[in-house]
Amino acid sequence: MSLQRLFQLLARSITYPLRTLSRNAPLIRSMVRRDIQGRYRGSVGGTAWTLLHPLLLMAAYYFVFGIVLRVRSGPDQDATGFLLYFICGMLPWLAFSEAVGRSPGIVLENTNFVKRVIFPLEILPVNLTLTSLVAEAFGLIIFLALLLLAGHGVAWTMFALPLVLIPQVLFTMGLCWFLSALGVFLRDTTQVIGLILTVWMFTTPIFYPASSIPPHLRWLFEKNPLYLIVEMYRNILLDGVMPAAIPLVVLWAMGLAMFWLGHNWFYKVKKSFADLL
Repeated sequence: MSLQRLFQLLARSITYPLRTLSRNAPLIRSMVRRDIQGRYRGSVGGTAWTLLHPLLLMAAYYFVFGIVLRVRSGPDQDATGFLLYFICGMLPWLAFSEAVGRSPGIVLENTNFVKRVIFPLEILPVNLTLTSLVAEAFGLIIFLALLLLAGHGVAWTMFALPLVLIPQVLFTMGLCWFLSALGVFLRDTTQVIGLILTVWMFTTPIFYPASSIPPHLRWLFEKNPLYLIVEMYRNILLDGVMPAAIPLVVLWAMGLAMFWLGHNWFYKVKKSFADLL
């Protein structure tokens, strides 16, 4: 293979995921809206469950860790302070875990699309990622309201949240592409990823402060992208400080790498889906 041909393939692999998103933007918006409206169709709560589900989940975790176990992120922190600390960490986790947890079965749930040559299957994991952001958006509104009620105030650094949110979305989308393709080949992926997410949640400082991690293990925890994301959310929304430059660059590198690798893997193996379903 000539060097020119190699550069052409590399350029195409980098630009094609972005072209996929831009070319199918209207279809993505339509499917995300349909997924949100149809998920709870027929239930009494309807689309209100989009807000109620994460609220009830956060309330249950807060009751266990904040009320029963009385976990605190600092010696002088009261229950209200821990509530803000906890919800701030849960915001990115809820969006991430919902999308990743559903991704191994998304192609299997839409086998009717697999047979359609003209349907872009690669947008299915994209829809999952964007749909999960709706719950985070509602959670962010509630969090900001609690900040105001607690007299904490909203820091100007809140406007820097996209610096963390964008690589979070890129990382989530790339992982969803990878797992949705893997789920076609290995049907046990859904069960395995459920266990992995449980472990992942407890190895991310959501319910406890990062300072409680033993110093000799902290370097290992810092390799976790969700560790970086959660800590940066708290820097921006609670502490009113900008994230450190080096961890932010590392997070962007992780997000971009997962985004492109996940898409290339999905695009390469999707031709085999019709034979397996």
